[in-house]
Amino acid sequence: MHEPHILPIAKRGEPILQQRAHTVSNVHDPAIQQLIDNMLATMLAANGVGIAAPQVFSPLRIIIVASRPNQRYPDAPLMEPLALVNPEILWRSAETSLYDEGCLSVPDTRVPMERAEQLQVRYLTRDGQAVETRYHGFIARIIQHEYDHIEGILIQP
Repeated sequence: MHEPHILPIAKRGEPILQQRAHTVSNVHDPAIQQLIDNMLATMLAANGVGIAAPQVFSPLRIIIVASRPNQRYPDAPLMEPLALVNPEILWRSAETSLYDEGCLSVPDTRVPMERAEQLQVRYLTRDGQAVETRYHGFIARIIQHEYDHIEGILIQP
């Protein structure tokens, strides 16, 4: 493996942000593993709490969720960074909450977004393990935001 490096972040108006991303066929491919490392490094450098592969010009169904307190989200809960490969949202709660979301692809903008409070998600880990689990609160919000990216949906100010 190579050292991770910071990738350019696609900004609103880039065509890749409007396209549905492709399924990852082999999570063990060294190029996929390197992409995950690079996405994480890029997200951390930009003070993000999540990032999707299309945001770094890669049209693949990979998202990273890494909630932690930072300048942009001082009250965010702390969690270990998690890569979700080929995520599927199986269920969303009827209970929702409104929150001003930011996006690395739409700098210096916050948009009030209503999101489900809880989710049931199925995905592969970067090690290829199939996982199905439930998330709630801020972490569920990050997953929904990043999932929108792999569906070609960008927050609209």
